[in-house]
Amino acid sequence: MPRRRVITGRSQEPRRRYAEEIRLLRNERGFSLRQLSEEVGWDPSLFGKLESGATLGSPEVAQALDHYYETPGLLLALWELAVSDPTQFKEQYRRYMILESEAASLWQYSVSIVPGLLQTDAYAREVLALGGWKGKDLERQVEARTGRRKLLEGCEDVPPFRALLAEAVLRTPLQDRQAWREQLEFLAEVGERKHIKLQVMPQSAGLGGLVNTDVMFLRLLDGVTVAYTENSHRGELIEESASVEPLLLAYDAMRDAAMNLDASRAFILRLLEEVPCEPST
Repeated sequence: MPRRRVITGRSQEPRRRYAEEIRLLRNERGFSLRQLSEEVGWDPSLFGKLESGATLGSPEVAQALDHYYETPGLLLALWELAVSDPTQFKEQYRRYMILESEAASLWQYSVSIVPGLLQTDAYAREVLALGGWKGKDLERQVEARTGRRKLLEGCEDVPPFRALLAEAVLRTPLQDRQAWREQLEFLAEVGERKHIKLQVMPQSAGLGGLVNTDVMFLRLLDGVTVAYTENSHRGELIEESASVEPLLLAYDAMRDAAMNLDASRAFILRLLEEVPCEPST
């Protein structure tokens, strides 16, 4: 049986310790990141980010490295420690943002508000203000949130994005009528982009498997899918495949019950016609 590595003296911070061990194992073999990629099968950039601590990756990657280096269960155990470390909870959203920027494709279901990637400045400002942000801090938050739209802009290397919106999202207007018109117009416009698929989940479809759950699925470059669930109080990054799979199955069932792309756009345009125009001055 392969001897487990002695890691006494390594960093005691779980995330850093995991990164150190992955780097040391590779260096002992004398491999470059590209050589390791050829041996194990994932993109070399992923291993670079694992070794720098920029990402924890998935448990499947940890298991594959354990198998390759003949360190049964060691890296997976370190991965589990890093993920469950209480200090990581505050960083989950930051980690999610990193993964979002690197995702090969994205699928979202929103039950409550327009997703952040599809929010206009005015929509983001009102939502964030309701959360207690004010003044310069509010404007910084608005800039950060709407800056994420760049992920879906451009002609090349733009990840496919599917947004499934509950009908209630589109029937809950902003206080400013003109700002709400602009938000609906923006949704109608982005729904025509070839890499974006926007569908509406009608109320008549009833409750679904993701009731009361806003969720974003990210398919990463290593082929693993992670999920980020969110409510008004907290968010959770879910990386274990066994926990992500039921959410994906529920999403697929709800997508099948949603309006098709053309009907969804027509529905948004009908709502747009119902918004009163601002009186001329």
